[in-house]
Amino acid sequence: MTYCVGLLLNDGMVLLSDTRTNAGLDNIAIYRKMFVFEEPGERVIAILTAGSLSVTQTTIARLREEIENPEAGPESSILLAPTMLKVAEVIGETLCSVRQDIEGKMNAAKVSATASMIVAGQRIGGEMRMFLIYPEGNFIEATEDTPFLQIGEHKYGKPILDRVVTPATSIKDAQKAVLLSMDSTLRSNLSVGMPLDLAVILRDDCKLTSRRRIEAGDAAFAAMSEAWSMALRDGFSQITLEA
Repeated sequence: MTYCVGLLLNDGMVLLSDTRTNAGLDNIAIYRKMFVFEEPGERVIAILTAGSLSVTQTTIARLREEIENPEAGPESSILLAPTMLKVAEVIGETLCSVRQDIEGKMNAAKVSATASMIVAGQRIGGEMRMFLIYPEGNFIEATEDTPFLQIGEHKYGKPILDRVVTPATSIKDAQKAVLLSMDSTLRSNLSVGMPLDLAVILRDDCKLTSRRRIEAGDAAFAAMSEAWSMALRDGFSQITLEA
């Protein structure tokens, strides 16, 4: 399992993913779950993945194959698609096709062949958009009312996002919010683990603005985690229950 989250804000987008993949308690590995495709200044597309590793890796491989295909067109290449909506459609169709190809073999072994993705980006002249793509290829879009999307083990990290994130949230506070959301998930679910990949795409940059990997033992992340724990304990102690 994994946990990925994306925030769509007035000033840009903030994306975070873990890297843990497990096929049992004694088979744990690290795989990147965040993939970025860009033509700096023209368009940027970030994809976060969760679910069956064979499905997600094959889907990303097919998307890359079409990008490199000299005969590809707007209907098949995400770097040629005219809009982010079309990008989401192409990725959804590819994910669904891969899932169907693999599903028979996976089901025979009683292994899940499901996968989902968050797709976020912007094309020059267009708006920033963010989509959650389901295993069947259909999708929903982040909106002003719900400016964040999650996939994987999302329930532990959702409460803080519900309480603090709005479209007006600053990029700095948004990074803090997703990291605390991840911290809550790391504490409650062993199937999610470090390192973490954090990325920022500022509005109208049409390129990856910043990206960093947070390794286990990162001092800044550990300090933030401890400060959050202390704040929660202090807040809890200040609340009184009337008889």
